[in-house]
Amino acid sequence: MTIDQLNDWENPQVIGRNKELGHVPLFAFADEPAALAGDRAASPYFKLLNGDWQFHHAPNPSAAPDAFYAVDYDAANWATLPVPSNWQMHGYDRPHYTNVQYPIPAEDLPRVPQDDNPTGSYRHEFTLPADWDGRRIRLVFEGVDSACYVWVNGDMVGYSQDSRLPAEFDITDHVKAGTNLLAVRVYRWSDGTWLEDQDYWHLSGIFRDVYLYAVPQVTLCNFAAVTELDADYRNATLKIRATVRNHTAEQAGCTIEARLFAADQSAVFDAPLSAEATVGADSTATIDLTAAVSDPLKWSDEFPNLYTLLVYLKDPNGQVQQVERCRVGFRQIEIWDGQICLNGAPLVFRGVNRHEHDPDSGHAVTVDSMVEDILLMKRLNVNAVRTAHYPNDPRWYDLCDEYGLYVIDETNIETHGVSSQLSVDPVWEPAYLDRVARMVERDKNHPSIVIWSLGNESGYGRNHEVMADWVHAHEPTRPVHYEGGYDAPCLDMISVMYPGLDRLIMMATDPVETRPIILCEYAHAMGNSPGGFKEYWEIIDQYPRVQGAFVWDWVDQGIRQTTEDGVDWFAYGGDFGDEPNDGPFCINGLIWPDRVPHPAVWEMKKVYEPLRFVPVDLLAGQIRVTNGYHFSDLSHLNVAWSLSVDGDVLQEGILPSLQVGPGESAVVDIPFERPQPQAGREYWLDLRLTLADKTSWADAGHEIAWVQYPLPISAPAQPAIDKSRLPALRVSETDAAIELSGDDMVVAFDKMNGVINQFRFQGHDLLLEGPTLNVWRAPTNNDAPSWGYSLANLWRAAGLDRLENRVERINVDESGPGMVRVHVHLLSCAPDLDKGFQSEWVYTVYGSGDIMITQTLSPDPTMPLLPRVGMKMLVPGHYDQVSWYGRGPHETYSDRKLGARIGFYSGTVEDQYVPYIVPQENGNKTDVRWVKLTNEAGVGLMVRGVPTLNFSAHYYTAHDLDAALHTHELKPRDHITFNVDMAQSGLGSASCGPGTLTPYLLEARRYMYSVWMRPQV
Repeated sequence: MTIDQLNDWENPQVIGRNKELGHVPLFAFADEPAALAGDRAASPYFKLLNGDWQFHHAPNPSAAPDAFYAVDYDAANWATLPVPSNWQMHGYDRPHYTNVQYPIPAEDLPRVPQDDNPTGSYRHEFTLPADWDGRRIRLVFEGVDSACYVWVNGDMVGYSQDSRLPAEFDITDHVKAGTNLLAVRVYRWSDGTWLEDQDYWHLSGIFRDVYLYAVPQVTLCNFAAVTELDADYRNATLKIRATVRNHTAEQAGCTIEARLFAADQSAVFDAPLSAEATVGADSTATIDLTAAVSDPLKWSDEFPNLYTLLVYLKDPNGQVQQVERCRVGFRQIEIWDGQICLNGAPLVFRGVNRHEHDPDSGHAVTVDSMVEDILLMKRLNVNAVRTAHYPNDPRWYDLCDEYGLYVIDETNIETHGVSSQLSVDPVWEPAYLDRVARMVERDKNHPSIVIWSLGNESGYGRNHEVMADWVHAHEPTRPVHYEGGYDAPCLDMISVMYPGLDRLIMMATDPVETRPIILCEYAHAMGNSPGGFKEYWEIIDQYPRVQGAFVWDWVDQGIRQTTEDGVDWFAYGGDFGDEPNDGPFCINGLIWPDRVPHPAVWEMKKVYEPLRFVPVDLLAGQIRVTNGYHFSDLSHLNVAWSLSVDGDVLQEGILPSLQVGPGESAVVDIPFERPQPQAGREYWLDLRLTLADKTSWADAGHEIAWVQYPLPISAPAQPAIDKSRLPALRVSETDAAIELSGDDMVVAFDKMNGVINQFRFQGHDLLLEGPTLNVWRAPTNNDAPSWGYSLANLWRAAGLDRLENRVERINVDESGPGMVRVHVHLLSCAPDLDKGFQSEWVYTVYGSGDIMITQTLSPDPTMPLLPRVGMKMLVPGHYDQVSWYGRGPHETYSDRKLGARIGFYSGTVEDQYVPYIVPQENGNKTDVRWVKLTNEAGVGLMVRGVPTLNFSAHYYTAHDLDAALHTHELKPRDHITFNVDMAQSGLGSASCGPGTLTPYLLEARRYMYSVWMRPQV
């Protein structure tokens, strides 16, 4: 079969039929007030067609109804489907998730399955306003996945593919007064699918807005607004290029006028910019307008100052025929000395990658959801977003303009499953070029867009060079990005994904390469991840050409489901029977699908702070503050300080606002009175910088940055226990047990496994079992990645998940009055292995009820890196109140704890569980001085570190977490698993990136540590 014989939806050279050229959004406002207000619904020549449409679903095109588009077709028995929506989210067909592999077989590319190509047929009636008569009627679909034919009143009006950009048709010759019928046939798979192999749910249907607008026969069909700044980045030139199209058979005269309005709607120019033009019959003309603007307010992420540009089309009699609008931000993007600069200032992108995803509506994302994302991003110190991996809903860019986010706008091309195959093939060149050109034409007037991206993970080839050449020729005001091309000459920057630290430093110090470097993806946030934020940003801070990084990614792409008993849970690849699939690899966001933040966001927020702190002289209260803002001083921030001891505030105050310019530093003097140190107590100096006034994205008092330092003062420590007045202990021993008893206390050891099996104090049973050796954790997604090096496999092979104790010897030493030591020597290994861990446990039991435990651990040299070194206890479930002094309140790990303060925290055991969509290790707390598990009356157990420990407490065991595929499958136990660790391995980001950094790994070597246990009554 030749390419010409293929169906349109399988022919890579048919990318549309009868589609209008790409252009900026147009709404045909009738007058200035409506255009200034900006509500498209206020235009009398705009009609939104969203709503419930008639819908029929078929398994393939052959099974779809014939002639359904005919006006007299009987569709009375059809169902209805909301538009916009994805039909899979309404019970038709199934969602299908893949990452690299295509969801359909690629052997017959560019063809798609004939029998398994679900097809949706839509019908919808609309009426035209009477005053639209004589105007050109345009029909716009902002997003249809993946290809569609369109009919109006039974007439074919066109075909389109590219699911993420508008399909616009002139339907003037097909509409009539009164009721009109719109019919659409949508194909799930098309040759466009081969260009849309993104790491996301493959969903289908009309998922963005559908609308009509009506323009005059001589119409403003496109316009561009470009701002240029002078050498001092003070004064500006506004350049406007308008394109007018004449649909009539005779030449026509017209006037283009432009007016610029400030935020208060005052006119910037004394008189409109104006130019007359004559447009030939059935042709177009371009009109250029230029104006000098004296010292306009500039646009940036910090100061997203916007003006409103109105462009008027007038007829020869001076009557306004059409008004269009866009927001204008005065800013200029350049590359100087290897750095991307905005208005002369080198930028640092504190970024995230964002898929358009809603847990209930799929790819049909509402404005409210967009605003929720932006507010959360801004509050987390994010200043940049990559539209991974396709142009977003046009309203997203309006919001980024308004709130202040830098945008990498990415072309809807990813061919990951076949790498460069299509990128080097000239047959696909028209599709590649069409996708980037239409994106640029739609989005070119948005000041928030600072970089154009040619797509994602499509290898590299000639088609990328054609795309880059087109962008440089037609829209050269922004640099061109594409990670897959790396150092290709046609690209304006070097972009990398998930580099190791050594590689990043090597790139930054390359004496030959001078282009800017960004990490378009890093810190893969799958599950309990990532670790190692801090180390990346130490490099970014040090090397000017490394201009920031974008976390992969923003939101878990889970689809909400509900069990029969009403419990919500989130589905991932394979949960709908979708084959092939890539399982939970879509669950790699910083926030849950319902927009609740993961604990990792606080680490990101900390390293993304636009300030840096260095202690100068802490005893003198001196801290150096460096302003990392590009344009703002620090006067908009309130500065508060406090001095605390063991979590209790002793002194606090407010400092004068900091007059520190962008990029500058100053030493802050904190006027605290040095306290008289008390034995065993810690003193902490905290500095907090918060918004002084409300902004568009946060209330006054919102915290931007903080720092906490321990004061270097101390007093000699007191003994942990007064040994002079200890109640006596009695020792009894049988073949099966050792029992130590005293005044209303019992501590009993099971001699068969060497573990405490009873700890009773004043009538309260404090332990059910333990402590016992714990070197296992429920693997995180990084421990058990989908490909590559799996630590979890090594751990299982070494038997870490199924250790059993073999008591080598156990003996009792009555060390003195009221004090007994129990020495336990264990070999812990899996029952099917003979290599494991030698450990010595020394329990020093005091008549007061205190127990000091010292563990010495000696792994077999063949053991792999360890997930943790610690102990596990089982605690009665009614001790459900937890409090601690250490880092919190959220979970922390050795390589992800910078964003948590040392302090006193409390909550319930249930609250400590972090419900990652795939259950795994969670809830750990680091740098803990002490932790208590008690009932509501305060009765329970305290464990104190020597000097610190890690802990977690759950109603689930590690094996429960490891076995469950979804959180809702977990069944709480009636006891608490209480993990107390000397250390736990870091997290890294090995699910798609570097593993845990060396300082945070636990080698199989000798370890020794101690903890104190004390009853709480």
